[in-house]
Amino acid sequence: MTRFTVFLLSLLSVNAYAASFDDDIVAALLERTTHNVTYDGSYRSIAYPGGDVPANVGVCTDVVIRSYRLLGIDLQKLVHEDMLKSFELYPSKRIWGLTKPDKNIDHRRVPNLQAYFKNHGQVLAKSSNVNDYKTGDIVTWMLPGNLPHIGMVVNELAKDTGNPLIVHNIGRGPEKSDMLFDFKITGHYRFVPQEYK
Repeated sequence: MTRFTVFLLSLLSVNAYAASFDDDIVAALLERTTHNVTYDGSYRSIAYPGGDVPANVGVCTDVVIRSYRLLGIDLQKLVHEDMLKSFELYPSKRIWGLTKPDKNIDHRRVPNLQAYFKNHGQVLAKSSNVNDYKTGDIVTWMLPGNLPHIGMVVNELAKDTGNPLIVHNIGRGPEKSDMLFDFKITGHYRFVPQEYK
């Protein structure tokens, strides 16, 4: 854990002066862009709850998972518990041929996160209007080759286009970039934890 991460966690834990969800998730997302991460989505057995792959590896979902985790929200646990109750609402059987949840990988798959956010968050319009995308929104895309992708909107606009910037990992490690409309948008969600409501 870097000194910046420890500092960020100390700021986020000061409830008397707690910032809004938007401020906290943006701080967590931007913190993720300071890490050197090799793109690697290979299957690994990890601890539960609170498990994670090694810090120097990850995929697009890990940016979202690790950012929420800095806010004290464990998507591994939330997705796994929801899949135990409602496995049929998830695409695991259809896409991967699974017959039961797998706490090691389920939360690291974009279609499963889409199902979770659809069931427990707010589903927003898949719009081409830049003004419909707000700080803290989660966006999913389909990349060439039918590869699902996920990222989150931060509170900065691209100077050239005026598009909201996205923090994501498309293969170069966590980065902030102007890519909102680069690929087909397949989902648009907002997931604000109960702690912020």
